[in-house]
Amino acid sequence: MLRRLFIRDYAIVDQLDLEFSTGFGALTGETGAGKSIMVDALSLVLGERVDNVAVVIRAGQPRAEIVAEFDAPADSAIAHWLSSNDLDNGDTVCLLRRIIDAGGRSRATINGSPATLIQLREAADLLADIHGQNAHHSLLRTESQRQLFDQHAGLSVLTLETLRKFQNWKMLREARESAEQDIAASAAERDLIEWQWKELQALDFDPVRWQEDHQEQRRLAHAAHLSEGLTDVLLCLDQGEVTATSQLDAAISRLAGLLDFDPSLSESSSLLDNARIQLVEGVHSLSRYRERLEPEPGRLAELEGRMGAVTVCARKHRVSPEELPDVMMRFSARLETLRLSADPVLLAEHEEVARQEFDAVGRKLTAGRQKTALELSQAVTEAMQQLAMPGARFEVVLTPVPEGTSHGFENVEFHVTANVGQPLRALTKVASGGELSRIGLCLQVIASSTHHAPTLIFDEVDVGIGGRVAEVVGQLLRKLGIGRQVLCVTHLPQVAALADWQWSVSKENRGTETVSHVTHLDAEGRIDEIARMLGGVKITETTRQHAREMLKGSDIVPRP
Repeated sequence: MLRRLFIRDYAIVDQLDLEFSTGFGALTGETGAGKSIMVDALSLVLGERVDNVAVVIRAGQPRAEIVAEFDAPADSAIAHWLSSNDLDNGDTVCLLRRIIDAGGRSRATINGSPATLIQLREAADLLADIHGQNAHHSLLRTESQRQLFDQHAGLSVLTLETLRKFQNWKMLREARESAEQDIAASAAERDLIEWQWKELQALDFDPVRWQEDHQEQRRLAHAAHLSEGLTDVLLCLDQGEVTATSQLDAAISRLAGLLDFDPSLSESSSLLDNARIQLVEGVHSLSRYRERLEPEPGRLAELEGRMGAVTVCARKHRVSPEELPDVMMRFSARLETLRLSADPVLLAEHEEVARQEFDAVGRKLTAGRQKTALELSQAVTEAMQQLAMPGARFEVVLTPVPEGTSHGFENVEFHVTANVGQPLRALTKVASGGELSRIGLCLQVIASSTHHAPTLIFDEVDVGIGGRVAEVVGQLLRKLGIGRQVLCVTHLPQVAALADWQWSVSKENRGTETVSHVTHLDAEGRIDEIARMLGGVKITETTRQHAREMLKGSDIVPRP
């Protein structure tokens, strides 16, 4: 679970250091106070890309910093992932840190070790599941419906494998068709690429040696200047008339004579002795370096010739020298494809193998979808009855696509009917805004219940609902909070009243800037905050009494 979130100079937050509790927590506050900022900051430290640096970094600051601390129990999935990636620190903690500077550069660490955004996202998948506000609008796209369904079914890896197999089959099919149409053109291209590949091979470029050559060339080209400078340094330190070594020796000798009067000077004397040792070693090191600075005109010419050849070749291919190995790999891959294209029959055999591999993984994906479709349909239908949609029905429809596509052998589409006796139709065509919000909420809650992440975050997913339905939503979230940590940014008092704990987010003006604050609410604070949510600008004793009754009612509602 999420233990701590530290945010500095992010959006309108100057500095926040938050410690989280278990169970179901609600984050409330006025519109624009920054409730969703914490969720956005957490998304960034979990690997989200930065869309607009100017929005991310607080005005006038050079960088934003976000640190998130999660539990990583010994036998948990995140602990095994940290160990397999050499990122564990011997403790049951996963510490994620991300810094974004004003230039758009981003640095990340996991448990103190440098990490990539891909690694942050991999860790995030095992730590937290974030449902953003207005996520239900994505349900209007069939692609989003398929992705949500496949993720809920645990088929994400299989869908990626299906995509790769399909792309490989498609590439070979196109290569075979192209080969059949123009074998002569392929042969000409093959000859050209083979000549270019051999030229690169003869160059024998090595990125490590390229850096070493740069360093050696720079040293040899400035040997005279280096030698002259080192001579001046050595004269100053040890070889001139008045040197640092002689001066230090005199100081050490003089200080030794003072130790009899005050033994506390022994520490200073020891430090100076160590300094003399370091100085002598430094002089010897510089002397040895100067001795090696012999003129090597032949070697310098050799280096400059080799570096010039590399530079010319890189310019020819319009890449940096460091990218030449990638160019050679691309040439090798293209040569292999052209070699196959010279023999359409052989290429057709490869195409058939790729097609069979795509068929196998695609059929496996189909079986997984068929198994989950009925379960999800029933679960969402039952949840819709609780959310003031009596008689409504939800169904995951799998429409076969015999030839197959990049996402398998069927289209996935959500169908729904809001009324008894009405036929099922595509969700994108029949759902109203309020119905779409409730259906989306059902899907998110049900999907989260099967997700392995120990922390679930809902950012204003209750938009578009109210009244009794809002209370049911709160109960659903409270139920989710039994075994896991649930955080919900909400504007509904019915939802906030059912939380185990509550934070209030506010903002204040400081002269020319606005900053956001978070307050952990005690019992009285929760009454005032829920009264504000109920009554608006003017809070009366009546609204406070209503808030007390709501909180009292939530206390006696047994946990499912």
